[in-house]
Amino acid sequence: MSLFRTKTVEESIRDTEAEAPEHRLRRELSALDLVVFGVGVIIGTGIFVLTGQVAKDKAGPAVALSFVLAAVVCGLAALCYAEFSSTVPVAGSAYTFSYATLGELPAWIIGWDLILELALAAAVVAVGWSGYAVSLLNTMGIKMPATLAHPPGEAGGVVNVPAILLVLAVTAVLVLGVKISSRVNAVVVAIKVSVVMLVIVAGLFFVKADNYTPFIPPAKSTAEVEGLKAPLMQVLFGISPVSYGWFGVFAAIAVVFFAYIGFDIVATAAEEARRPQRDLPLGLIGSLVITAVLYAAVSLVVVGMQNYSQLSVEAPLADAFKAVGMPAFATIISIGAVAGLTTVVLILLLGQSRVFFAMSRDGLLPDWLSAVHPRFGTPYRSTILMGVLAAAMAGFIPLAALAELVNIGTLFAFLVVSIAVVVLRRTRPELHRAFRAPLVPLVPALSVLACLFVMLNLPLETWLRFLAWMVIGFLIYFAYSRRHSHLGAVHAERTG
Repeated sequence: MSLFRTKTVEESIRDTEAEAPEHRLRRELSALDLVVFGVGVIIGTGIFVLTGQVAKDKAGPAVALSFVLAAVVCGLAALCYAEFSSTVPVAGSAYTFSYATLGELPAWIIGWDLILELALAAAVVAVGWSGYAVSLLNTMGIKMPATLAHPPGEAGGVVNVPAILLVLAVTAVLVLGVKISSRVNAVVVAIKVSVVMLVIVAGLFFVKADNYTPFIPPAKSTAEVEGLKAPLMQVLFGISPVSYGWFGVFAAIAVVFFAYIGFDIVATAAEEARRPQRDLPLGLIGSLVITAVLYAAVSLVVVGMQNYSQLSVEAPLADAFKAVGMPAFATIISIGAVAGLTTVVLILLLGQSRVFFAMSRDGLLPDWLSAVHPRFGTPYRSTILMGVLAAAMAGFIPLAALAELVNIGTLFAFLVVSIAVVVLRRTRPELHRAFRAPLVPLVPALSVLACLFVMLNLPLETWLRFLAWMVIGFLIYFAYSRRHSHLGAVHAERTG
């Protein structure tokens, strides 16, 4: 049963109030800071990249419907996250919540899962940023050699220098302090929200009704769903893998879900919120509602401007304006994309370092990783370590095929948190909950079912890679983490 020993809510909160300043984070973030963090990480790849790719390959004009349904799935999970984060305002997000309810081994697996999700997502987005940055440099007459703009094996590349430089610069900002990070983020978020509003308003003048017909194109087999790329659900039920139609809309949900990942990062900053019981629910739910509306509006405008079959996969928004003879708007959008993707990388790495910090403070990872900088008040060692690893992945590994791993990792974390809310309601009903998820256990049950449904629409190859990562996690837990767990040491002392 030592595998399922729990770290109580009181023990988790007591760790944040420890006398040793080298293991304590500063509470400097307001509700507005958290909403801006959420909006900053969500508005990025989804709007600037995925809209065209998913409309063209999977859903057609109904991509807007996929964005809305993905937001509903996230919304159900957000209600569970909001209750947990206001009850247990401690760094670590789903990892910490699992430790308090399901036990050490499930918590380790969730933490290991979050490491994959956030580090890989930061690297993937950095590569996307690099593409836009190189494109902008080209428009200014500055040509970057292909060998320095792509990872090995892609377009004659050797190393993706822009992606590496971005990740290292963002890492430096995070080390300097979370308040500085939030100010930088606020400025950049204002820029990219303005660009998104420009797309919506200006794009309306070029919308053609014919481009919405048919809104849900008839289902057909395509190269994008052959072999191991086929959605697991279609394989399990013996359905011939297809794109478009309702199955295409469902498969698109599993892809555009990437657009929303990161709203849960607001929960990883719980220990740095001034009034976590009030600010965290506002940050989680507020950022999700704002971005869901923007995503739906942008996707409807873009597929209305240009037929879905002609949309660009690399830069759909910018190229849609080029197609209607507005290249100046395309340049502005590219600038907004560079700004937008910068903040996504920043906040993904912020969340990653906080999960690492929490796991290290519990002894499941080496203790030295949980040291906090005496001047800046940030977990600088874990931040630098994860920044260097993410930079290496972004610079040297072709990551496009691995992007869906981020989605399955996120969905798994959402599923566990939804279960954990019900468990904590039953085991600790007396705890003060500043925010209570409505209709428990119905809402958590719907969240679990929705997450499972989206996971089943991910490709078979994604499931195989995810299972391999989990196996590695189990091996590390039994080889190191179980023996070095601080909670395990405490339990051993009590049992004498």
